[in-house]
Amino acid sequence: MKEVVLGIDVGTSGVRIAARGWDGALHAMGQAPIITPPSDVGRALQDANSWWVALEQAFAALDLSDLQVLALAIDGTSGTMLPVDAKGQPLQLASMYNDVADAADVARVKSVAPLDTAALGSTSPLARALSLKNAHRILHQADWLMGRFTDNFETSDENNALKTGYDPRLRRWPEWIAATGLEVKLLPRVVAAGERTGTILPAMADHFRLPRDCAIVAGTTDGCAAFLASGASKAGDGVTSLGTTLTLKLLSDQPVFAPEFGIYSHRIGDEWLAGGASNSGGAAVAAHFSRDEIARLSGLIDPKVATGLDYYPLPRAGERFPVNDPNFAPRITPRPQRDDVFLQGLFEGVAAIEHQAYRKLAELGASPLTSLRTVGGGAGNAAWTDIRKRVLNVPFLEPASEHAAMGVARLAWRGIGHDG
Repeated sequence: MKEVVLGIDVGTSGVRIAARGWDGALHAMGQAPIITPPSDVGRALQDANSWWVALEQAFAALDLSDLQVLALAIDGTSGTMLPVDAKGQPLQLASMYNDVADAADVARVKSVAPLDTAALGSTSPLARALSLKNAHRILHQADWLMGRFTDNFETSDENNALKTGYDPRLRRWPEWIAATGLEVKLLPRVVAAGERTGTILPAMADHFRLPRDCAIVAGTTDGCAAFLASGASKAGDGVTSLGTTLTLKLLSDQPVFAPEFGIYSHRIGDEWLAGGASNSGGAAVAAHFSRDEIARLSGLIDPKVATGLDYYPLPRAGERFPVNDPNFAPRITPRPQRDDVFLQGLFEGVAAIEHQAYRKLAELGASPLTSLRTVGGGAGNAAWTDIRKRVLNVPFLEPASEHAAMGVARLAWRGIGHDG
């Protein structure tokens, strides 16, 4: 039988499970949607039990014939919070990653928190935790699901805990959290992503037809899992998500915390995953051309010859990174007569922002970019890719996978002593 581990990716709308070999090969996959009733107006809430139902359905769609499952790990949406009782039962609907905290709780966190914590902002998980009453423990999405497999509802990982105020440099919950009014004992024990936390319960092993010695390994957030899925593994490896917006993640030997640019660093082993997001990207291009027009005009572009246009494409005023200015105006003039030249100028402008952003990460202390993998819709445009290769001037590598489930499976291998 082929030895594999399982990576379980729990996103906003569905669950995907990947069976990954130690060599990175995908041997089976199952998926199912998360179906949950609409929440109260103005709140982003989900029934945690709907996650478990979707997980069971994804397992039912997973063909593990001739596969020996050694371990599993779970990633979840970053910042989703759930209060539970002493037996791990949910006490109310889960507060999702994009749920807005009470303004008074946001202010309370801001009044005592250091500027470089990831726990600030209107959707702060820590601020939202202040309103979760009568809990035995306050868990993140991946924590609770992992607890269902082990009956351990006391443990989290360093990546999911980051936005709740965990300090990954000191590797502990900081003392200032108590000053918010939250009892620190309500927060879970935190271990490194990829650390083995236990063995599957016999009843769960039988339920999912898994071996009774299957290891349970601490996972990560969905965003970190997507990075790991790409195959990036060395300091200087970058992954650009070229979708509606432009999102960058860079593996670094040093952490970067620059909240003024929305940059924080997740700890993965002894390395750090630093990231930032620009408002530029696909939406800035789609503001001027339809998808069909982009495809047709891209075929007319000679990416080796620069237009000389100095654009900063944005869908509207306002930028976060590498410039932090809510009033920053798009720069898309002059417009040439030929549409293909205009489109090339937009492509070049986004590529220049990407180059500037990676350079900014290095200026802030991250490892310099040495290789790049690209995911998202823009990755399939050959002309845009060739322009980006010219502008960024680093090797472009094919991502191993775009499935976050494959990334968290790498951590499952790590938890049993292999570099999967």
